[in-house]
Formats: sequence, structure tokens, C-alpha cells
Amino acid sequence: MDEQKCLTEFQKKIGYRFKNDRLLYEALSHSSFANENKKLRHSNERLEFLGDSVLSIVVSDYIFEHFKHLPEGELTKLRASLVCEKALFEFSHKIELGKYIFLGKGEELTGGRERASIVSDAMEAVIAAIYLDGGLEPARKHIMNFLPKDISPAHTDTFHDYKTVLQEIIQRNPEEKIEYFLKSEEGPDHDKRFTVQVRLNSNVIGEGVGKSKKNAEQNAAKEALALMGVKV
Repeated sequence: MDEQKCLTEFQKKIGYRFKNDRLLYEALSHSSFANENKKLRHSNERLEFLGDSVLSIVVSDYIFEHFKHLPEGELTKLRASLVCEKALFEFSHKIELGKYIFLGKGEELTGGRERASIVSDAMEAVIAAIYLDGGLEPARKHIMNFLPKDISPAHTDTFHDYKTVLQEIIQRNPEEKIEYFLKSEEGPDHDKRFTVQVRLNSNVIGEGVGKSKKNAEQNAAKEALALMGVKV
């Protein structure tokens, strides 16, 4: 599909008209596409970073107001279940996002349009683009179009957020601090392999591998919990 036609069609799909089309163009541009197109300075990775935060604050605000009976720990788990890669990938199907992402040839040939890590990252990047273009309220409206109408704590029953469990344990000692570090990134764009370490006060307590940084972080936290003797 022609790039401009793609941008126009996608804006109709999401019901938001960009004042600056370049923001949307960047949000839909996977790193494999950016690497093959010198005219494009950035992929959507920076926007993904910002979109993750915008998504988190909007969802946090919503569940804080609508679940006044839930304690902080349960709110954290509920939020995590709504902003995880799996949830974002499911949300993306409502707007056929995979159809509009700009991919490099390798990713295109190997099914990148249906790869959860790529599509969920693009979801976050689009949120950031809307936020930068129109502010928080348009971004909030966009996000609320995807959240389930029947949100309940039951959403956490089948979701294992190892990062949140580890964080809750560490927070019992305020002086302790955990951080996630990207140890390595290997493989071609269409078949990346990320290795992440989770560190407690600079000491490595777990390491995980995944096809996305988020998956690798979850696996690192899972290993840390296992080494601590915590069953999740």
C-alpha cells in the first residue's frame, strides 16, 4: 500500500486526524523499515518508550477511580494485565494495526505483521504519537476504545506478571533497588533474541531471554523469583 494512503486510511480507522503526519509515520515504522530507508531518521522505538508511560498513566487513573476497594498490590496486578504485550496485541486486532505497520523486507517475508512484539510496540508508539500531536485527552480517548468493558480483578487470574511480584517483594525493604539491563541483542530484525539481566543493588539476581525486551525482562524476573524460592 502507498505510504500516504496507508497513513490516511489508518487515521480514519482510529478516528483521529493528525496535525503532524510525520509523527504517525514514525510510529508505524519498525526498525527494519527504518534501517532500509535512509530518509527515515527514526524507527518507532523512542515513541514506544513514551507510549508505554502514557498508557500506564491512563490505565492507572481509570482503575484507581473505578476500583476504589482494591489495595495497591491488586491495582498493580490489574494494570499489568491490561498493558502487557499479550493485551496490546489483542487490542491491536480491533484496528488491524498489523496491516499498517511499515516493515523491512525480511520482517515482511517472515510474518512480522502478526508478531506480537512488533505489533504491541507499534500500539504504544501510536499512543505516543497521538499524545505528542494532540495531548493527553485524545490519547486517553484512543486508549479507552480498547480497554474491555467488563474489567475486573479476574483479568489477573491467568496473567503471570513476574516483574510485579518481584517488585512487591523488593519494596518490603525500601533501601533495596532493582533494575533491568539489556545484556545483548542478537539476530536479524525479523528474528531478534534479547538477553536481559535483573539486578538488585547492582548484583545480578536473574537473567532471561526472549523475542522482545519485555518478554526477556519477565523471564529474568521469573528466574530471580525461582532462585529466591518464590513460586508464582
